Amino acid sequence: MRLVKQFVAVAVVAFAGNAGVSAVQGNALLTLILGVATAALALFVYARVVRWSERRDPVEVATAGAARTVGRGALIGAGLFAAVIVNIAFMGGYRIDGMGSMMGALGLVGFMAAAAVTEELLFRGILFRIVEERLGTWLALTLTAAVFGLVHLVNPHADLWGATAIAIEAGGMLAACYAATRTLWLPIGLHFGWNFAAAGIFGAEVSGNGASDGLLHGVTSGPAALTGGAFGPEGSVYAVVFCTLLTIVFVWLAHRRGTWIPRRRVAAAGEDARLSR
Repeated sequence: MRLVKQFVAVAVVAFAGNAGVSAVQGNALLTLILGVATAALALFVYARVVRWSERRDPVEVATAGAARTVGRGALIGAGLFAAVIVNIAFMGGYRIDGMGSMMGALGLVGFMAAAAVTEELLFRGILFRIVEERLGTWLALTLTAAVFGLVHLVNPHADLWGATAIAIEAGGMLAACYAATRTLWLPIGLHFGWNFAAAGIFGAEVSGNGASDGLLHGVTSGPAALTGGAFGPEGSVYAVVFCTLLTIVFVWLAHRRGTWIPRRRVAAAGEDARLSR
């Protein structure tokens, strides 16, 4: 029940905020302001609803060190996407065809901030975290990654391969990132950095949503396996491979830090709770 309450509360903010951001996308300054406001409101609502429904402090969004952690995640995400696009370019699948728009990139900061924050709250902060409590980390990661991929099928140029790639790259990687750090700030930053680098810097398609007006006017051409086709570079085999490697790193870190929850530990905790009644 708390999953439903939390999900609905944040989803209402996400839907309304992202609808507003989409409506003013032609105005970079308004897009920036509304996007950042949506992100801030979603965080506020998440914190309040967690306190109300779980009777605890939402330590996963504690403000201490948040800016530094988000910044670190953004650098990781941007660097990861840059590695993907450089490899695609090396194989002749991406070229820069002139400069794009500084104002367009500014507006994308707000748009991507709203998307990164609301999606991480919904899919990692609520869905993954609560499912993990019942099923353990592996099953929660697998199930929520699949759901995250399926959600992207509604995008204009999405296909089954694109949704599968997103499930592996983002759904799995970002859940593993949360499992390793137990904070939402790093996956939020990573998510934002990846998306902004794709659209705001390299002018590439993001998750099948069409080309973006970023700092550079990027053009992709060649086999879909190399470039991702109409879905964008996230559908490239390079993106899948690089993100899978980072996922493995996060999984290793989670095991090393003892933050990975095996199914048997969940079952044992449930049995202890039943016997204590």
